[in-house]
Amino acid sequence: MLKKIYLGLMLFFMYAPIIVLMIFSFNASKSRARWGGFTLDWYAELFQDPGIMKALSNTLLIAVFSALAATVIGTLAAIGIELLGSRLKSAVMSVTNLPVMNPDIVTGVSLMILFIFFIRLAGGGGLGFGTLLLSHIIFNVPYVILSVIPKLRRLDGNLYEAAQDLGAPPMKAFLKVVLPEIMPGVVTGMMLAFTLSVDDFVISFFTTGSGVSNLSILIFSMARRGVNPKINALSTLIFLVVLVLLYLINRRDTRNQKKQNAGESILEI
Repeated sequence: MLKKIYLGLMLFFMYAPIIVLMIFSFNASKSRARWGGFTLDWYAELFQDPGIMKALSNTLLIAVFSALAATVIGTLAAIGIELLGSRLKSAVMSVTNLPVMNPDIVTGVSLMILFIFFIRLAGGGGLGFGTLLLSHIIFNVPYVILSVIPKLRRLDGNLYEAAQDLGAPPMKAFLKVVLPEIMPGVVTGMMLAFTLSVDDFVISFFTTGSGVSNLSILIFSMARRGVNPKINALSTLIFLVVLVLLYLINRRDTRNQKKQNAGESILEI
């Protein structure tokens, strides 16, 4: 009984603020303490705001491109790490885990200094869309590596060699044998990279320039002038999108687990 009460209180404190935010996104009044009736005006104004639409397009472009780039780089890096010796592999994995445990503000300031150094060295330009995209790729790569590595460790190394013995070139053997086996980890890493890119604020704040902002930076700048109901509507939509992504990931993992269990049952028979 106590466990259920504790779980209920924990879920309440976690999701109550989000529920209140979603309810007030339909509030006709701008007041955060008075209900003025149901309305969808804030959602209509949200999609008519050019600043929000520009930030949304920047967010989606950066999230998609950074997720794809980080997935390719992270997958290849994970394969390379698995081919290393045990001591070197342990050292490289420690370095890989460091950006994940490192505070975002340290990563953001470090990347900002690095970008400014190279920009001044090149003699032109400034922080903007390019540096923002690069920073998202950089901090997403470790998460992809950590998602792919467990799948590689469960992979039978003889499968790749067997494919080559049967006449498949190295690249074809990788695409036909190795990649399908590690694909669940690759997809999970890509979805995680996409979600983290949409969610990020601190690193984006330090690595972008004037005129280029994503949704998190825009919401922060709007909130400093007072909470606009359009922020409630925007936050509600973001929460629903992330919820759908998590549902799809969990559903895919459950389906893959059922297939794996069914395959193991057939082998046992």
